[in-house]
Amino acid sequence: MKLTRSTVLILIALALFQPVFAQSNEPLAIVMTADGPIMPPMLEYFKRGIETAEQSNAEVLVVQLNTPGGSVETMLEIITEIRASKVPVVVYVSPNDAIAGSAGALITMAGHASAMAPRTAIGASSPIDSSGADIESTLETKIKEILKARARALVDERGEKAIQLAEAMIDDAKAVTAKEALEAGLIDFISDDTEDLLQSLDGFTVQMEEGQHTFNTKDIRTQNLNISFIEQLLLLLTDPNIAFLLLAIGVQGILIEISSPGGWFAGFIGAVCLTLAVYGMGVLTVNWFGFIFLIIAFVLFILDIKAPTHGALTTAGVASFIVGALVLFNSPGTPQFQRVSVPLVIGMGLFLGLLFFAILLIALRAQRAPIRIGVESMIGKTGTAKSFSHEAGQVQVGSELWSAEKTAESESIRKGDFIEVVEVRGLRLIVKKK
Repeated sequence: MKLTRSTVLILIALALFQPVFAQSNEPLAIVMTADGPIMPPMLEYFKRGIETAEQSNAEVLVVQLNTPGGSVETMLEIITEIRASKVPVVVYVSPNDAIAGSAGALITMAGHASAMAPRTAIGASSPIDSSGADIESTLETKIKEILKARARALVDERGEKAIQLAEAMIDDAKAVTAKEALEAGLIDFISDDTEDLLQSLDGFTVQMEEGQHTFNTKDIRTQNLNISFIEQLLLLLTDPNIAFLLLAIGVQGILIEISSPGGWFAGFIGAVCLTLAVYGMGVLTVNWFGFIFLIIAFVLFILDIKAPTHGALTTAGVASFIVGALVLFNSPGTPQFQRVSVPLVIGMGLFLGLLFFAILLIALRAQRAPIRIGVESMIGKTGTAKSFSHEAGQVQVGSELWSAEKTAESESIRKGDFIEVVEVRGLRLIVKKK
């Protein structure tokens, strides 16, 4: 049989792409890694992961979770997204030594299936208010009851022990190990890694909105879906240490621009840093009263430069800066993972104090220096003799040509010799050979 050129090309193409066609028939697992506080950027990551899994017709979406907790509002939105997913979502607390704390515990319960690595923990889900403090009286009761009702709806099919444990996590901030969570029926598996989890899921049945779904993960292939640069950047901005540094640089840049207008670099950098800091603080639990102390600190720094007080205002500014930062980020009751590093605050305060103190010294030195303007400033300057005959001639000092006379004590000056100005008489310089 004679093969045409087009037939040969078709056969070659089929041979080349056969592995791709064969691979597409294998079940797919999308694997996300949610490592960090439960903040709005993490919500966007979850949404993207669920959308990708649905578009890829994946068999399962595995969320590797490690979080100290975070925003209750963001947690509730993530739970809504998980429960509405058309692809089964398995929340896996990993790696070893990871935690699903506070809001992370309820997100774990929201998974269609859930698992934990052997040395992990889950729980401590008591709610706190927007300032980070424990909620009191009637409001506390209302919020806890709402969260317990949400938790009961998530674990209702897991039995009475799971319900009791979920409620204890909210009422008493109880936390348990992976083994304890499995014994209570709060999770489905304890798995060493993602591969072990996928093997355990094979044949396991979960309840979806459309009905029951039985996993087929025997020969499943995995595809990692990493957090994007923008999501990572926004999540980084919710780090209290980063937000604090951006705030310090931003306010300093703005005040420098105000005190010395005309440039643009300091003001531009200050505006950018301040904008990014405000975003982070808008997400974090902060006490805005501390911001007043920070403003006072930088005003004191500027005043000490404009009206020197030998460092007294700079010292007061350092103290105000440290107090303001600690009040802003570390007020009583603020979650530990949202607190700024105390050594970082003290170090930045001392650095700014030393910086402004150095500027102060330069300003004082400039004030004490003798004022020298006009011809008086010529004394001591050096130049070159352009033409000289006996006692007089012309010399160039800087870019100017002057008539000059030689001092009685000076050696003879010739063309090309270096000279030094010792006196100015009218429009004539009195010079000596250097």
